Amino acid sequence: MLDTNEDQPKPTYRRVLLKISGEALMGDQGYGLHPPTVQRIANEIKSVQDMGVEICMVIGGGNIFRGLAGSAQGMERTTADYMGMLATVMNALAMQSSLEEIGVFTRVISAIRMDEVAEPYIRRRAVRHLEKGRVCIFAAGTGNPYFTTDTAATLRANEMACEAIFKGTKVDGVYDKDPMKFADAVRYDKVTYDECLQKRLKVMDASAIALARDNNLPIIVFSLDEPGGFRGILAGQGTYTRVQG
Repeated sequence: MLDTNEDQPKPTYRRVLLKISGEALMGDQGYGLHPPTVQRIANEIKSVQDMGVEICMVIGGGNIFRGLAGSAQGMERTTADYMGMLATVMNALAMQSSLEEIGVFTRVISAIRMDEVAEPYIRRRAVRHLEKGRVCIFAAGTGNPYFTTDTAATLRANEMACEAIFKGTKVDGVYDKDPMKFADAVRYDKVTYDECLQKRLKVMDASAIALARDNNLPIIVFSLDEPGGFRGILAGQGTYTRVQG
């Protein structure tokens, strides 16, 4: 439900999916959840919703358990991936709690049935939640092992008819190399899906990029650590990289 308040800037998109990693919820800790960081991100989301933007989210689980890392240490891959999916549900519930504390109605929607804590994923019901102004947090990935939360985010964004994916990271866009390690790293203002794949730019995994490309779904990569950055981009400002064909 769009806000018609004339004091609000007109957003560039009306419905978006915000993808963040589980590590974004750690703050300066090395593991788990940092409640003040979760609350700060929740406030960023509320500021965007106040513009009249419909928001859905996918949050990774790497701050609690990462399936690929578990598999690398000898755990059976399918089991490790399911454990990672459950970690994303924990993060989704934490974000739901923080959002509802500040008056944002939120639904956690899980690809794995766990009716006592989350709704099952039903596309038409999720769309209706968005239309009613609720934030939908899609948890448990796609419900299948061997697929990352990047792929889940791109899949859900397409299913929800989102106009863009916003990928919140620790840096303000896509660089030709890691800007945390190389002072001469160059940021791209725009980059194509094929360039991301060919140059192995770390935007999302290859399956997610290909799915976005096939459906011409833009990916906006921005810094989640920049106060007001999410809102600023939707208001036509800020620093970011746009990934599109």
